[in-house]
Amino acid sequence: MTAASPIDVLKTLALPGRAVIDGALVEAASGMTFHNVSPRDGTVLNQVAACQSEDVDRAVAGARAAFEDGRWRDQGPRAKKAVLFKLAELMERDAEQLALLESVDTGKPIRDARAVDIPLAIGTTRWYAEALDKIYGEVGTSPIDRLSWAVHEPLGVIGAIVPWNFPLHMAMWKVAPALAMGNSVVLKPAEQSPLTALKLGELALEAGLPPGVLNVVPGLGGVAGEALALSMDVDMIAFTGSGPVGRRLMEYSARSNLKRVSLELGGKSPQIVFADCPDLDAAASAAAWGVFYNQGEVCTAASRLLVQDSIKDAFLEKVVAVAKTMVPGDPLDPETSFGAMVSERQMNTALDYIATADSQGARRLLGGSRVRQETGGFYVEPTIFDRLAPDHTLAREEVFGPVLGVQTFKDPDEAIGLANDTVYGLAAGLWTSDINRALTCARRLKAGLVWINGWDACDITMPFGGFKQSGFGRDRSLHALHKYADLKSVSVTLR
Repeated sequence: MTAASPIDVLKTLALPGRAVIDGALVEAASGMTFHNVSPRDGTVLNQVAACQSEDVDRAVAGARAAFEDGRWRDQGPRAKKAVLFKLAELMERDAEQLALLESVDTGKPIRDARAVDIPLAIGTTRWYAEALDKIYGEVGTSPIDRLSWAVHEPLGVIGAIVPWNFPLHMAMWKVAPALAMGNSVVLKPAEQSPLTALKLGELALEAGLPPGVLNVVPGLGGVAGEALALSMDVDMIAFTGSGPVGRRLMEYSARSNLKRVSLELGGKSPQIVFADCPDLDAAASAAAWGVFYNQGEVCTAASRLLVQDSIKDAFLEKVVAVAKTMVPGDPLDPETSFGAMVSERQMNTALDYIATADSQGARRLLGGSRVRQETGGFYVEPTIFDRLAPDHTLAREEVFGPVLGVQTFKDPDEAIGLANDTVYGLAAGLWTSDINRALTCARRLKAGLVWINGWDACDITMPFGGFKQSGFGRDRSLHALHKYADLKSVSVTLR
């Protein structure tokens, strides 16, 4: 018996569209909805509740009530673990449906959603479920007549605002550690990709998470996101997204209750290839996939390739050859490795950057055009520019699309100077056989993540976050648990 194709399965699904507020699936109080458009073909998938400030206030009130009465906060570690493990189990049960929703909502290849996004989201949930009883307090070195200790306590209500490039994966980077620490959460998914977040809200209730502990409020960022960030009853905003929105969230914190803000913002990440690179073929593959994976819509995309001048021409031939294998195709075709951009707006942004690079004199080696227009979808082919000057727009601004800019250098000092010549500091990588050079350069690179002889070579056990205008605060690892907690010192005088 032949398994049903993703397209056939999609036709049978009732796509989620209602908010999850205080344990119930509800429409927006106003009755307003917004079109959820698939970048695959430009069609409207479904209507989704367009939450307004009234809906966000209800969600925050439900989250606050759930936190204050202790229905989740006061459960012991074993009980919390059981619920989070159950949630992971349900996500695994519905993994195929989640992958399908993620693919059709964002344009990413379903093979990546199946193999990467959904398994990593499930793994994150399980990791924090297991980690939640591994956070210990500390006993102070008190005088003989006093006993002092410090303990971690949950913050309260967390507003999580997540992006559209890895919707469920990024949601779990915030939701899982926040819940593990005993907080209540109001999750605001990007309006371009609400489906898996709404499904997550349903699964959390099925897993036994008490009402009000996880709320999901879809809606426009300038409405629902703003209301969440300005709420006087939200204790923290955890955000992944663009720099301009991150700045606005800090302003909203100052205008409201000085809530904490954790920001994972943009990047213009360099990948440096020295002439003594141990494996030029592996480096070429990493250079291409490092920027073109997920259609370039990755905050750590290796969008700047710095190549030592003595190997530039030969190395670029290898990079271009890898990139030529990445042919945009239907995201729901399991053979597709390069899908659609998330929206028409994002596609046009990428095309504008390509036009600017052309006008500023960079040499286009590959791509640069919109393709598959007959489908109605939003597809841009992998694009590579050589002869990029440090002051070119493409060398300085984040595209968040499938566009690679190439620069050359003569020696390590010039390479590090070029790499650090950016307002961002999220990720960086280098390829060399010289261990001294590798470690010296890693120390000098101003980035929160540095990879040597590989790209994106890390996992949930290591913290994720940037320097400079790439934001502050860390996702992943045990460090993420700390940001969702307050540290309280307690002292007892012995009498």
